[in-house]
Amino acid sequence: MKILITGSNGMLGHDLEEVLKDSHELVLTTSKTLDITDKDKTMKIIKENKPDVVINSAAYTDVDGCETNQDLAYAVNGEGVRNLALACREVDCPLVHVSTDYVFDGSARDPIAEDGEIGPISVYGKSKLQGEEAIQEILDKFFIVRTAWLYGINGKNFPRTMLELAENHPEITVVYDEVGTPTYTPDLAYGISQLIETDYYGIYHLTNSGSCSWCEFARYIFKIAERDVKVIPVTASEFSRPAPRPSYSVLKNEKWIENGFEPLRDYKEAISEYIELIK
Repeated sequence: MKILITGSNGMLGHDLEEVLKDSHELVLTTSKTLDITDKDKTMKIIKENKPDVVINSAAYTDVDGCETNQDLAYAVNGEGVRNLALACREVDCPLVHVSTDYVFDGSARDPIAEDGEIGPISVYGKSKLQGEEAIQEILDKFFIVRTAWLYGINGKNFPRTMLELAENHPEITVVYDEVGTPTYTPDLAYGISQLIETDYYGIYHLTNSGSCSWCEFARYIFKIAERDVKVIPVTASEFSRPAPRPSYSVLKNEKWIENGFEPLRDYKEAISEYIELIK
C-alpha cells in the first residue's frame, strides 16, 4: 500500500516508519512539509499523493502546554484532524488517527471499553475528542486508536526522564494515584500495521497489557535499570500541574481482541526491552 504518515519525525511516527517501510510505499510528512492546520495545503498534498491510507501521528501532546495554548491545541488536535478527514474523504482512503485515554474523566475503576462514557477533563483531552468527533462525522472508513502513556526510543518520555533524574537524585517523588498502562511505541506501531490490513473500521483501544500507577512504573524502571533510587509516592494534588489528569484510565482492548488480534505484550516486558536498548 501507499501510506502517508503525518508527524513522521515524532516518537510514534519514527516507529511507524520502521515497522512499515519494508512492506509498503511510505510518504513521510512533518509539520514543516504538511501542516495539518492548513486546510488547503492538507487537501492539496493528500490529493497529489492519493494514498491508500493516511496515518495521523501528528498532535500537540504537551498536556500542560495545552492549558495555556488552547488555540493551538484545538487547531492541531481538533481542526487539523478535521482537515485530514475531509482530504481522506476526497480521495476515498481510510484515516488512522491516534487518540488518547485522556478523553475519559478518570472516574472508572475497571478497564474502560471503547464505548465507555466520554468526559475529558483537560484541554488536551477535549481537543483530542474534537478530532475524534470530526472523523466520525466526516468518514465511514476510519480507525480511531486510543492509546496511553506512550514512550519510545525517539522523543521525550517518562522512562527517559526518570533515568535522567536518577543520575543526580537519590530520591524522586512520583504520583501514585494515577493508574494507566505504559505503552511502547514500537508495539503500538506494529498493532496499527495489522489494523490497516483490514476493513474492521471503528474505535479501538490499543495499549500494552497490564496496568500500574506512575509510582509503580518508576520503581519497575529503576529495578530493571539497576538504579538505587528511592521513589517517594505523592498524590496528584501534591504534584501541582496546570492540567488535570484522569486518576484511572486503563483501557480495555475489547474490540482489538474481538476482531481476532493478539493482545500486545505486558508492559513490563516492553519496558525491559526499551531499557536494554537505551543502555
